[in-house]
Amino acid sequence: MDTPVEAWDQVMAVNVRGVYLACKHAIPRMIERGSGSIINVSSFVAILGCSVPQDAYTASKGAVLALTRSLAVQFAPHGVRANAILPGPVETPLLMDWLLKDEEAKKIRLARNPTGRFGKAEEVVALAVYLASDESAWTNGASLVVDGGISVNYF
Repeated sequence: MDTPVEAWDQVMAVNVRGVYLACKHAIPRMIERGSGSIINVSSFVAILGCSVPQDAYTASKGAVLALTRSLAVQFAPHGVRANAILPGPVETPLLMDWLLKDEEAKKIRLARNPTGRFGKAEEVVALAVYLASDESAWTNGASLVVDGGISVNYF
């Protein structure tokens, strides 16, 4: 209710339009080659929702999932796969800076994760490397969660 339209539009422009434009320009080249792997980054909140007010973010990441599935169906006959990575909270400067200022928020988030820690960027990258490789040749339209178990933890 409190999200300004301008903020909503900005989040959608970055998180959805950005993915759309990357796919729009990459897929024709992949079709020309007869192969390719689209790897979109969504978020675990796209499949769960979130108790803190970040509706634009959550909705935008859900849109990325829907777009990924649509692309997977449309372009698989051309040798182009599309999958989405859904990371949980990852130790980034932005997240860590915010949580350093709010120890209670950090404590709550860590308590929800069975591993008791935040993810590391290289753990998400490892999944992307798999999706980019020939080892994932039959992985198409998947939403792969890498979140330390948050999404399976009933809290």
